[in-house]
Amino acid sequence: MRPSGRLHLGHYHGVLKNWAKLQHEHECFFCVVDWHVLTTHYENPEIIEQSVWDMVIDWLAAGINPGSATLFIQSKVPEHAELHLLLSMLTPLSWLERVPTYKEQQDKLKDRDLSTYGFLGYPLLQAADILVYKAGAVPVGADQVPHVEMSREIARRFNHTYGKEPGFEEKAEAAIKKLGKKNAKLYNQLRRDYVQEGNEESLAKAQALVEGNASISIGDKERLIGYIEGGGKIILPEPQALLTPVSKMPGLDGNKMSKSYNNTIEMREAPDSVESKIKRMQTDPARVRLSDPGNPDNCPVWQLHEVYSPDDVKQWVRKGCTTAGIGCLECKQPLVDCVVKETGEFREKAREFEENPEMVRAIVAEGSEKARDVAKETMDDVRQVMGLAYR
Repeated sequence: MRPSGRLHLGHYHGVLKNWAKLQHEHECFFCVVDWHVLTTHYENPEIIEQSVWDMVIDWLAAGINPGSATLFIQSKVPEHAELHLLLSMLTPLSWLERVPTYKEQQDKLKDRDLSTYGFLGYPLLQAADILVYKAGAVPVGADQVPHVEMSREIARRFNHTYGKEPGFEEKAEAAIKKLGKKNAKLYNQLRRDYVQEGNEESLAKAQALVEGNASISIGDKERLIGYIEGGGKIILPEPQALLTPVSKMPGLDGNKMSKSYNNTIEMREAPDSVESKIKRMQTDPARVRLSDPGNPDNCPVWQLHEVYSPDDVKQWVRKGCTTAGIGCLECKQPLVDCVVKETGEFREKAREFEENPEMVRAIVAEGSEKARDVAKETMDDVRQVMGLAYR
């Protein structure tokens, strides 16, 4: 997660609640990606450190347990940067330029200088963040799936380039010639499309071409399929996207809760502030007078009820709103009570960490050391196959 300071309830319901569950089901590494801040805010380094500690405290308050998961800071594990550099040697420029968020963010963040290599290369740094731990699964929302897919393509290309046993390529090239001139040309084209562009259709066509050729041996068939699939030693396993449940946490205006929309409630927001924000929320615009019936489906407050309220309260709200039996302030009070209770629990859990910052630093230092041990093992393998393991 990119450190942006104190987290809000959208972060909790959209990400952290899921992380707290996953830490008991998998070996989890939760990384504060501080270098990623510099890809868009390199000129504002003063915002980073406090944002990091505020975010880590919110993680801990949300139930992320350093006894069950590894919490660490990206820049404390320099192997991330080394793998990023080495992967950049074989990653086509076109792969970075086609990442959906590259153009989107350039259009959206016109006030920022994004014409830098750091911004162009941040998806590759993301890939290094994943691949350096040989991650099997990456918990992401649907909008982040393209980034995981790019990590898969990079791992596939790396394994294809460096995972072969001695003499494999020469044997595979000899097998291609046995396909015949026309089929050999087609196989090479399909292989190029798959290896360079990740075209799954080309992979399927090449597999069918090989399997349907009766003039080559079973050994050559296996060799040709392995050649296009990147067969050989897997140095960097391809990660899978682990889709997280869609967050139903709306902002105070009914849009997605986001700092950029100024519609958030912080995880550790004070009770009076929570109450003030909820009571000032807009309601169904058609309900001008208390006697006017409303429609909960047109009201941002109803969206919060769907997150926080039990069925009996939701039934009471819907009936009271549609019949003008309750007023909007009355409708909001159960939400105030629920959110104040939730933020109060976060504040209580966070208090010991706020009062003992050295404890937080020790947790992160220990996690960073553990993460680095794992990353070092990966980099030993990477350097070996890239000819950089000098004896």
